[in-house]
Amino acid sequence: MSFRISLSGMNAASADLNITSNNIANANTSGFKQSRAEFADVFAVSAYGLASNAVGAGARLQRVAQQFGQGNVDFTGKSLDLALSGQGFFTLSNGGAMSYTRAGNFGADREGFVVNPAGQRLQVFLPNAEGNGFDTGRMGDLRLATGDSPPLASSEVEVGVNLPGNAAVPTMTPFDANDPASYNHTTSVTVYDSLGAPHSQSMYFVKTANPNEWQVRTQIDGNDVGPAQTLQYSANGALTSPANGQIPLPAYTPPGGAAPMALSLQLGGSSQYGNAFSVSALVQDGHTTGRLSTIEVSPEGVVNARYSNGESIALGQVALTNFANPQGLQPIGDNAWAETFASGDARRGAAGTSELGLVQGGALEASNVDLTEQLVNMITAQRNFQANAQMIQTQDQITQTVINLR
Repeated sequence: MSFRISLSGMNAASADLNITSNNIANANTSGFKQSRAEFADVFAVSAYGLASNAVGAGARLQRVAQQFGQGNVDFTGKSLDLALSGQGFFTLSNGGAMSYTRAGNFGADREGFVVNPAGQRLQVFLPNAEGNGFDTGRMGDLRLATGDSPPLASSEVEVGVNLPGNAAVPTMTPFDANDPASYNHTTSVTVYDSLGAPHSQSMYFVKTANPNEWQVRTQIDGNDVGPAQTLQYSANGALTSPANGQIPLPAYTPPGGAAPMALSLQLGGSSQYGNAFSVSALVQDGHTTGRLSTIEVSPEGVVNARYSNGESIALGQVALTNFANPQGLQPIGDNAWAETFASGDARRGAAGTSELGLVQGGALEASNVDLTEQLVNMITAQRNFQANAQMIQTQDQITQTVINLR
């Protein structure tokens, strides 16, 4: 019996060494969670129960317990590297089979889907139909938009200018854009048609003979757009006419097949002060086509595709999953776990809600293995193994003594 007790102790120490060895081997594995050996004593039970003087029958490995403590967050600068700070797991799909991981070393496959090194696809909450949020009841694969961002035709140009109050009437008439003596000041802005082609819109300001009155003439690509528009200012320099500051322009049909451009000038921010011309604002609301430049992930897990034209499109919100008993999850390799009865049902949500942590883009969560602690565990397990081996040797000597009795 003593031999078997000592042998069970050696097996337990060997299991402890195996677990420690696995922890050390994964000290540099992103998102790895160390394990801990938990042992239990063994008693031989008969049909009549245990006697008050019963001696134990050894030890056994009761459970390999995962330790889901937070690992260090290391910044990598790669946009698709994601780290979790706090509770929760990234949700992965492999042909519909769900798995969960803390390793956020994601990349894109040839079809543009965001996958981990094992080819499992990252799951996100998809944008809702209104485009102002995400449907947390509907998950899907995160796929990077590889096409161009569509153009947006300009419709309004905000012009913030100050016209000098002491300006003189131009010496030359009629107005000629090529003759600076026929106007006082000019400024220009780039506008875009429905195909995203840029056009130069110039505005010429001409002082009239009437007090506090100006005219503004608009040209696109050197072509006149409508007649001159009159601006009237008060004695205090504020715009009084048009009352709302908005001047609709006649439609301009650009070359190249684009739709007619229906532009309006917004001059509500203009003024007539002092003796110097200045431009404080010149903003238009259109843009050209854009190519995908970067992928950004917010702390709430919102994945945004940013384009070269300054536009941003939300592709989805990273779906996080948590469990009532994470230690009940089944490790399945490749830094992933699977749901089990012991873990409880999956509870999904967005980062920063309920007990779920936050997402850090451009970073990875390191393994939570403490090498110093593991080396101490290794020495302890080694001593336990040696002590049990010594017990077997002692029992052998005792047995040999009994055999040698005459």
